[in-house]
Amino acid sequence: MKKPFLLIALMGLMYQACSNSTIEGENEIETMMKSDFSSILDLPSISYNYANPSLPSHFRDNDLQNIDNTPSNNLITDAGATLGRVLFYDKNLSANNTIACASCHLQANGFADPNRFSTGFLGGTTGRNSMSLANAKYYDNGRFFWDERAESLEEQVLMPIQDEVEMGLSLAALVDKLQALDYYSPLFQSAFGSSEITEDRISKSLSQFIRSMVSYQAKFDVGAAQARSIENDNFSNFSQIENQGKQLFFSGRTQCSNCHETVSFSGDQARNNGLDAFTTDAGTGGITGRNQDLGKFKVNSLRNIALTAPYMHDGRFSSLREVIQFYNNGIQDHPNLDNRLTQRNGQPIRMNLNNQEIDAIVAFLNTLTDQQFVTDVKFSSPFVDR
Repeated sequence: MKKPFLLIALMGLMYQACSNSTIEGENEIETMMKSDFSSILDLPSISYNYANPSLPSHFRDNDLQNIDNTPSNNLITDAGATLGRVLFYDKNLSANNTIACASCHLQANGFADPNRFSTGFLGGTTGRNSMSLANAKYYDNGRFFWDERAESLEEQVLMPIQDEVEMGLSLAALVDKLQALDYYSPLFQSAFGSSEITEDRISKSLSQFIRSMVSYQAKFDVGAAQARSIENDNFSNFSQIENQGKQLFFSGRTQCSNCHETVSFSGDQARNNGLDAFTTDAGTGGITGRNQDLGKFKVNSLRNIALTAPYMHDGRFSSLREVIQFYNNGIQDHPNLDNRLTQRNGQPIRMNLNNQEIDAIVAFLNTLTDQQFVTDVKFSSPFVDR
């Protein structure tokens, strides 16, 4: 049972993460014993399990483990992810205390933004749609943002904070703000063994929380756990149309699974999917400066895709049916169009799906919705008044 006393929660976390407490740590315990932040934060008496979730067998195979981008110097700990959770939902991370990371990444929407573009701390809007954060640890190349400008999640989590549209706060100012908030000192003590607040520790704890956001309890996962072959077997818990959609998704006709790979349904590199015949957004080409990268964007995970509309980097499609219709007969002949989306003659592929087949693929994509994930309290806001 949850107890709304940060005092008890942090003592439990500290025991777990810092059994060899320093004198400073002991002083932090004494401070916590005299403090009560229950009017601000609601954390459990025993920390949530972020570090070792009970993943099904299809999440423990080599295909997925080999693309885990977790660095050896920032393994997930329960205390670190707990601190990251507080940071993720704290509006104090913006210049005027109006925007948190969670403002643009909503749990109910699979940690994506239901708006086409996100609103920043002064009311301005971002240039691209905010991508879902689910299963971020399984992006093979470890790069983030649609244009993959961040080389790691640890780098990515600090960039929106500093962005002049999104949150508008320098890292030096961020550290000063957190130092002035009493509830952070014991949280950093628990996570890192001392109460020192640094840019690196902020980055690491936020990254731990985001990497802990693994979605693995969808209807698809129930079927996958019972099947000998995920790609070839009909799932016993699927309807006929859902199994038809699964067959189409993994077929050579659509080649959906060639870009959305493994049970994370994410891509291994940025690709141009033919949204436009001419470059309207440079994508990764704006970062690399290479013409061959123009119009290429990160291939996002399809986990909880039914909840993450609108779709594409610019949010141009409002429904999954629109997305499938685009891939069916709307792919444009961009010079950098990915070869997986071209015919032998070099022209964009045409799948020639009928309406019933489009419905089937949409039905399959709906089986990737994980209601446990989008309602799990350990990923929700820990703040009492938010």
